[in-house]
Amino acid sequence: MPKDTKYLDETGCKILSILDRDGRISISELASRIGLSAPSTAERVRKLEQDDIITGFTVEISPKALGYILEAIVRVKPSPGNLHVVEQLILNEPRFTSCDKVTGEDCFVTRIYLRDVSELDDLLDPLHEKAMTNTSVVKASPIRNRMVPLG
Repeated sequence: MPKDTKYLDETGCKILSILDRDGRISISELASRIGLSAPSTAERVRKLEQDDIITGFTVEISPKALGYILEAIVRVKPSPGNLHVVEQLILNEPRFTSCDKVTGEDCFVTRIYLRDVSELDDLLDPLHEKAMTNTSVVKASPIRNRMVPLG
């Protein structure tokens, strides 16, 4: 696979698919599942990292196990001249677990976790001086962190 291309062969796709489901799998187990030797598999994984196809390995934490029973999506529309101030407020608040700058009417789409709905005002009040917000409580997530299509 040339370094300047991100196209994957069948083995590379298998490696990514397996690692997406279990990032802690051992190289020897991964090798047995894809039908290569452990050294060849390790080299393939290293190459995927070197080509920035694999950019890291993460742990998935259950917010509910930590007492965060509510998840919400908050769309944020800063008032004129307050874009950077609002962005900094979001960055400085750890209960915002993700934030995307987007096109359209809103400038930010964020996710938050709360232990109780009463935390919502405390969390959003600092933003209301500089922005309008629209909050939706997440009922379910049929798709969460799906891997992009390969090939």
